[in-house]
Order: sequence, then structure tokens, then C-alpha cells
Amino acid sequence: MANQGIVYLVGAGPGDTGLFTVRGVELLARAEVVIYDGLVNRELLRLAPASAEIIYGGKHDRTRCVSQDELNALLLAKAREGKRVVRLKGGDPCLFGRGGEEAELLAEAGISFEVVPGVSSIQSVPCYAGIPLTHRNHNSSVIIVTGHEGPSSPANKVDWAQLANIPGTIVVLMGLRNIRQIAATLIAHGRLAETPAAIVSRGTTSRQRTVAGTLSTIADLADQANLPPPAVTVIGNVVNLREKLNWFEQRPLFGRRVVVAQRADLARSLVALLHERGAQVLEVPATRWRPPADGVRLNQALAELKSYDWILFSSPVCIEFFFARFFQTYDDLRELGNVRLCTYGPMTAQKLREWRLHPAAVAADHKTRLIMEAIKKCGDMRGQRFLVLRGESAWEKVPEALAESGAIVDAVECYAAKPEMSDPTGDVARLVEEGADWIVFASGLAIEHFHARFDLPKLMARFPGTRLAIANVSIKWALDNLGLEPAVIARSNDVESLVNAITKAIHSDDFSTISSGSRMNETDRVTGGLYNYVK
Repeated sequence: MANQGIVYLVGAGPGDTGLFTVRGVELLARAEVVIYDGLVNRELLRLAPASAEIIYGGKHDRTRCVSQDELNALLLAKAREGKRVVRLKGGDPCLFGRGGEEAELLAEAGISFEVVPGVSSIQSVPCYAGIPLTHRNHNSSVIIVTGHEGPSSPANKVDWAQLANIPGTIVVLMGLRNIRQIAATLIAHGRLAETPAAIVSRGTTSRQRTVAGTLSTIADLADQANLPPPAVTVIGNVVNLREKLNWFEQRPLFGRRVVVAQRADLARSLVALLHERGAQVLEVPATRWRPPADGVRLNQALAELKSYDWILFSSPVCIEFFFARFFQTYDDLRELGNVRLCTYGPMTAQKLREWRLHPAAVAADHKTRLIMEAIKKCGDMRGQRFLVLRGESAWEKVPEALAESGAIVDAVECYAAKPEMSDPTGDVARLVEEGADWIVFASGLAIEHFHARFDLPKLMARFPGTRLAIANVSIKWALDNLGLEPAVIARSNDVESLVNAITKAIHSDDFSTISSGSRMNETDRVTGGLYNYVK
């Protein structure tokens, strides 16, 4: 008998990836097939292995609508192939998510399954809008109903007349289209027209929008705001608490879309801080790294490793590729011997420390002058043998400067780079279709590769509100080559400085009018804040 697979019916939560469960993370990391709903935040797909088959199974996209029968057949087919299948469902799989029906199907077919509860929009979305569903000064009961079918629809199974006379909070899911009829029906059967009501659209995401009024006004307010689905409606006195408890929509970068043009693992701290400040982050890595086309020189350097006095690492990626090759040759980190280590910039130094290796010299920046100054502080370079590790497109003149100082230098390429062209989560499509408020670059190479893919000046002309932010002043040359100016420049690769600078720029009263102010001095350029040039 063929090996039977297993299906995991996993609640993906309401939209904020921070509300995804630990069990869900574990299962996605081992998934062989992922079938996800249209309301699932596609950032979660990054948690699946690169080898996993990713299948869209949504019902909310008219161009790609998948019927429940098709989904059922797909679940059975993949499980019968012996696969570990993760069925990602928005919110909680068993709260208006048809998870119970899919579980029944699997049980009847004799296929193993597990149901992993998720954070439901029922409680999370109102919470993110500053509306607690219960409060001892207002109510102690909650009624949850679907508004997918209007009160007058033959398919309606909700007793709206009875609900109108039950005290407590009413939460309506999928009721945006029918809210006018729902509100009128409740009022007609006894609910006061002045009962507070709110609708929260795209809750827990940076695109969350909320309107609050009363049963008699809420439909008009929703129409005026042109709220899109999905939406959660809350009816009851607890809505009045929103004015005091609206924490999520008050975050400084709320509603701003920020593109991070860096690989996810390298940008983790930046992305986390942007999320914390309320931004919607599109991760659009500009560069794809790979081993060098010819690894002979790197192999030779590894064979002669103990003959070097210094190893210079040009970037975190350089460290990654060097040690990947190192451990193909050696199985003990002590084979590095007594060699001294140097890094170009603090971020590269931090990456090295993750290997429990402490650099003897850390340059403040990638400038050749600063790198040489850091090394000179450690003593005379004459007669010292240096291994300079960098990428194929290295532009700094460190090997030449070392040789002029009397050192013996081997400059070796340990990785190659090219523009990234994939779009596994759809962030590229969203950028091209809808634009962004900010694009953040961490390197000159990222700017070049991003431009190669998108034509950066053309993209900014199409979305004139887009601003550029760069991680340090030394990479500004790449924007200069394109005739573009950064709106902000951070301290050298300082994530908090970068995000603070963006926040300050957004909330500056003068930001929209800055175009001909005085040029910043060198100190200002490296301490962050607004960066402004005379045109």
C-alpha cells in the first residue's frame, strides 16, 4: 500500500504575521505542499522550504477563483501522493472557514489530519481597532454571526429578529455587502438606532481602515469611505471605547508602504522595526548571490590559510560564502589559526561575531581610506600577507592600497551577484501595481540591481510620492549615477537611525516643501535625519 500523507489544516491568523502560531511555523518549515487561501498573508509562505510546492487555493480573486470541490480533490490527491500538506486558511480554520468540512472529507477518506487553531479575526480585528468585545462596564456576552447572506435572502440562517433583543456585543463577519440591510433589520426589531457600530476593513494589517458611528449611520459611513473587504462589523457599546483604546492605527508609520531591497535574512532587524512602527513592508530583494563561477582561487587560499596574517571580509554575504566553502575543506574553526580578521563596516563585524570570532579591526565604512585606517591601528603592514575576500563586482581599492603599504595581497572572489528576478510572495507585483511610500537600500549594489530590474527613475516618475532612504552615505554614488537623491541617510548601517529618519521625515511639517535648503555637512550626513541637497 502506498504511503499515505498527512494534511494539516492550519489557521493563518487575521493578517498580521506576528499572530501566526508557533505550531504553524513548525509545520510550514516541514511542508512539502502548501495550499493557501486568498486572505492569507503571503509573507507566511517564506516560512516554507524552497522545495515546497506552493498552490493558490483562494476563493476571493475573481481571476483565480478555486471552488471548494477543486480544493477537496487537491487535498486528497496530494495526501495520497504521500505528501505533508499544509492547508493555510485565513483566521481560524473552524470559524466560518469550512475547516470542519475539509476535516470531514479527510476523515471519510481515511487520511491523517491535524487541525491547528488560528487567531480569528473575530477578536483580533476589533482589538486592533481599539474595541474590546467585552468590558465589565458595558457587556459580558458576545454573539458571532455571518453576514454573508442578507436578512432577506432565502439562504439566510441567522435569526436577526432574535439577535436584536439579546443584550451584548454582536460581531458580524462577511457582512460588509449587506450592512445596510443588517442594520435596518436590527433597528426594525428593537435595537436602538443610536447603538454604536464600527466596521474594520483589512484588520491587523497596515492597510487597516475603520469607520465608527451608529446603527443608523454605519452603512452610509462605509459607503463614503469605500471600505474594501474583508471586514468585521462590531455592534454594541464597546465601540465607544475605540476613541481611548485605538493603539494600532496610532503607530508612527501606520499605513506607509516601505520596500526593503535586501535579502530577508539580512534585513530581518530592519523589517521587524518597520513592522513594529506600523509600516507595511514589501520585501523585494534586489540581489541574488551565488558561489563564484571559478572557485579555484578560493580553494587555493583555503589550502594556504595558515600562511596569512590577515583575512579581510568585505560584507556579511562574503562571510556566509567563505565559511560555506571553509567547512567543505575543514571541520574545525580552529583551522583559521592565529590570523587576524578585519571587516568592512559594523554590520559585517556583527555577522562575524555570530561565528564567535572577534575582528581585530573594524572599518567604520566601506571607504578604502577608512579600511586602511582601521588596519594601521593594529601595526605595520609591511611584509604582512593579506587575504582580501570580496565579490565579483568589488569596487573598493583596498588590495592596491595594501600593496602600496608594503603588504603581500591575495584578492579572492568568494561570491558572485546578479539581479534577483523572482517574486515568491507577490511583493514585486504589488510594488509595480501600487507603488510605495519608501524604498530602502543597504548597498550600492542593491541600487544597481534594483534599477536593472525596475528602472528606478521610471518607477519613481510613475509614483512621484515615493521617497528613497539609504543605510549610509557611502552608497549615495549609486543614486547619483541615476540622477536621484535620497530623502534620508542613516548613520552607517544603523537600522534604528534609518527608521527614525524615515519617521521624522514623514512627520516633519516641512518635508513636503524641502527642495532647496542648505547642504548638510559631513557630520549631519552620518548621523541621520533629513538629507537635503541644493538642486
